[in-house]
Amino acid sequence: MQLQDFFRKLSGKNRTHRANQQLGVALAFVAGAVNAGGFLAVHQYTSHMTGFMSAVADNLILGNALLVIAGIGSMISFVSGSAATSIIVNWARHRNLHSTYAIVLVAEATLLLVFGLLGANLDAYLDITVPLTVILLCFIMGLQNAVMTKMSDVSIRATHLTGVVTDLGIELGKMLYWNHRHTRNAEGYVRARHEKVIFYSALLAMFFIGGILGAVGFKYVGYSTVLPLALVLFVIALMPLIDDAMVRFRGVST
Repeated sequence: MQLQDFFRKLSGKNRTHRANQQLGVALAFVAGAVNAGGFLAVHQYTSHMTGFMSAVADNLILGNALLVIAGIGSMISFVSGSAATSIIVNWARHRNLHSTYAIVLVAEATLLLVFGLLGANLDAYLDITVPLTVILLCFIMGLQNAVMTKMSDVSIRATHLTGVVTDLGIELGKMLYWNHRHTRNAEGYVRARHEKVIFYSALLAMFFIGGILGAVGFKYVGYSTVLPLALVLFVIALMPLIDDAMVRFRGVST
């Protein structure tokens, strides 16, 4: 029962700060694996849009029209994934579903399986499958980034590390700051929040570990590497889906 309650809290509609942090760490691992593995597949990182925007600007000046179109398409895909999350979450909220956020995680897991199937035919139809794979991965990362953002009320993002590294640096700066003019309880005393340092470090570490395992998996195993990632997401999302199914079953039975 305790394990069921853990997973129910992890992806359920009633959010806690601790559950948000735990889920954020798990999703950082998935994002790291997908990002690094996807690079080996299509030679592009797809979890953040900064590089795509810069590439679009560079290729526009260099006259690479196809690469400009590809970059814009990737950004549109990421935005579409985020928009899809917003639509799904708001639809589920209006129906008071336990799986308000879990539905998005299931959608992400399903699309990861599609990525695996698409990748299996990547070598046969490169002109078609590579652009579709990039677009699909950007959509998946848009889904994940948006669901974590909505779950945590914008305080946590788990698909890219720029904000995480910045926040970690801020807290480390507070730790290193000397308060020689202020006593501990005085106004103006600079106090680092050690729990934030631990959390940001955990996000960074899990993204990195996920990246290593994703890269190793894609190099030596291939596209079936996405299967355990999809399974992780399904397991995380399972309990709220079961709760909704039980509510519906009881309603039909009565």
